[in-house]
Amino acid sequence: MIVAIDGPAGAGKSTVASRLAERLAYRYLDTGAMYRALTWLAMTRDIDLGAGGKLGALAEENPITLDEGRVWIDDTDVTAAIRGSRIDRVVPVVARHPEVRAVMRARQRELAEVGDAVIEGRDIGTVVCPGADVKIYLNADREIRAKRRLAERPEIGADALATDLRLRDQSDAERMMPAEDAIQIDTTDLDVDDVVSRIEQLVKSQQPA
Repeated sequence: MIVAIDGPAGAGKSTVASRLAERLAYRYLDTGAMYRALTWLAMTRDIDLGAGGKLGALAEENPITLDEGRVWIDDTDVTAAIRGSRIDRVVPVVARHPEVRAVMRARQRELAEVGDAVIEGRDIGTVVCPGADVKIYLNADREIRAKRRLAERPEIGADALATDLRLRDQSDAERMMPAEDAIQIDTTDLDVDDVVSRIEQLVKSQQPA
């Protein structure tokens, strides 16, 4: 059983997906963390973030592993290192290279093939796993999304974060369309547990009796 959860930054994907995976005893695959890990490695090796070909080759040579909430690349646990503001600012640059996305999508499909996973990102239901058993698209008002991001990244500052969110939405626009068969949920006024419970019921309704 594959559950695909897509949506823009601040919609609640990571929190919802991780809690849902815990409830279902499924693997949790955070595809955004994969792009962050590659960005970290490229910066560590002083590789030009504008060089899509080099970054694609780097991703091919260093497959990322997601294991019980931990993120590994180049035999290094980068779970904490990839969450800083330094990575926040430049990961969209890395993620938009077609060469990078091709390698990452192939790796994401490999991880999904193991089965029983909650996979979150921006194009999981449309491109990575179009055959997912349950597809969810989360969204929320931009103001609410900005507040959530600020709670996660208070060191960035409200004004800078609002600008970052706007630029990220623009960058993600072409791959932020929900799948035609996705269930869309507006999380603006919903508690995390309410969203998780709703998706959990959808998943259970798809499972064999």
